[in-house]
Amino acid sequence: MKILRTVAELRQWTRHARVGGKTIGLVPTMGALHLGHASLMRAARESCGVVAVSIFVNPAQFAPNEDFARYPRSFEADCALARAEGADVVFAPSVEELYPNGPDSTFVDLPALSCRLDGQSRPGHFRGVATVVAKLLIAAEADRAFFGQKDAAQIALVRRMVADLRLPAEIVVCPIVREPDGLALSSRNVYLSAEERKQALALSRAIRQVEALAAEGELHSSALIQAARDAFAVEPYLRVDYIELVNWATLEPVETAAPGSLFAVAAWVGATRLIDNTIIA
Repeated sequence: MKILRTVAELRQWTRHARVGGKTIGLVPTMGALHLGHASLMRAARESCGVVAVSIFVNPAQFAPNEDFARYPRSFEADCALARAEGADVVFAPSVEELYPNGPDSTFVDLPALSCRLDGQSRPGHFRGVATVVAKLLIAAEADRAFFGQKDAAQIALVRRMVADLRLPAEIVVCPIVREPDGLALSSRNVYLSAEERKQALALSRAIRQVEALAAEGELHSSALIQAARDAFAVEPYLRVDYIELVNWATLEPVETAAPGSLFAVAAWVGATRLIDNTIIA
């Protein structure tokens, strides 16, 4: 497995692979890899000729008061996991490589989506996500890029960005991977104390209750949102960020769930913000 640091190196590698008739799979990550990321690599390996995994903690998607400095970084362990899952390349650029002009670099903004869900409480977050994903897709000239459903709001943004910019990459969404007790895997789970870890289970409980109601035919947003609120209420120290039923493509709230609607939650557990969701069948 190769470790590449520059866009020029990555592009040379992907073009060589394409000359050999291979399709390019990209798994964009911020490192601190876990079994959820591993599932994306396996999906990429199954459907692509070669697989590149990017490891880049993107400063542009963190607000000044967020956890950029303490975001977990474990590069050697990440490379070991990528190697074990059959990745051909790890692309680990510097900030200067992707943002050569610092704050004056070119950015991608989707204002219609950037103020919804996570964008409400994290101004600039979606702008940073759209920008770095665009840069990675262009650098890798990827045929397919693999994302976990846990980041469903980001996926909506990326899909719209790819369509608007006519980028050739297919966006592949893989299922949420959970701990045995239901907690969605996240790099930020390492921040949780033992007590906070228990409190965090309220997110997956809320999702399960909503899924059960929807399976019974209850599709009104007010009822589904109240069920999630009831699940959160048993953990008084948990602070809800949002609970919403939205159109997955536009992230706009809907009154009644239709197949493919996104029910998403976000909450603060201590100093850690976690997200979870389900797609209404």
